[in-house]
Amino acid sequence: MTVNEALFNYSLRLGDNSLILSHRLSEWTGKAPILEEDLAITNIALDKLGQARFLLQYAAQLEGKGRSEDDLAYKRSEREFYNSLLVEQPNGDFAFTMARQLLNDVFDFFLYEELTKSTNEPLASLAAKSLKEIKYHLRHCSEWIIRLGDGTEESHNRIQNSMNELWAYTGELFEMNEIDSILIKENMVPDLSKLKPKWNNMLCEIFEKATLKKPEEGFMHTGSRKGVHSEYLGFILAEMQYLPRAYPSATW
Repeated sequence: MTVNEALFNYSLRLGDNSLILSHRLSEWTGKAPILEEDLAITNIALDKLGQARFLLQYAAQLEGKGRSEDDLAYKRSEREFYNSLLVEQPNGDFAFTMARQLLNDVFDFFLYEELTKSTNEPLASLAAKSLKEIKYHLRHCSEWIIRLGDGTEESHNRIQNSMNELWAYTGELFEMNEIDSILIKENMVPDLSKLKPKWNNMLCEIFEKATLKKPEEGFMHTGSRKGVHSEYLGFILAEMQYLPRAYPSATW
């Protein structure tokens, strides 16, 4: 695998993460607990969509086969997506969505912080812009985690149970393959194993403020690095890709 091919696949991985999470968050539009939260979640979804557009556009340029960002978003099959299993999990209740968001945002914070140092200018530029947004996302969801965890008995139980259920999807965030190895040697991307202690420490600090217990380590789901997903991604793509597939020549 060449450096260009590795960079193409890495850009897809990051772009798919942002795209699928954006779609999940957009499902809350008009349904959030309060109006201010409806606006906040919608804005976060738009931020993630903006990241996805840049990354998929960059991936299309790297591939050099005439495909566009829309082609990569709407005309790939389930096995051609490389987003983490975590971001495709259903929204559940509000506590579940905030738990999913926290686990992903803490990871993104440290990942994009390191990507600002990348020798690849497009990735470094995107990371610098995205990091500003991610800091807001992280502050927003961590405040909700603390509020729910240190709130009523019901809110505490809901957020704790959500963390317990989602924890099995976090191990995959730090998995690396040949793509990572090639790009690490070029100083383009960080070694994910070095991010895990930072990720773990920040979560423990938030859990302590929220009076939550860190879930126990155990079985971890895996597969997305090879395009293997949960049953949920197919339903997301069926909804997200319907219009471009039904009317492939349509423009807007």
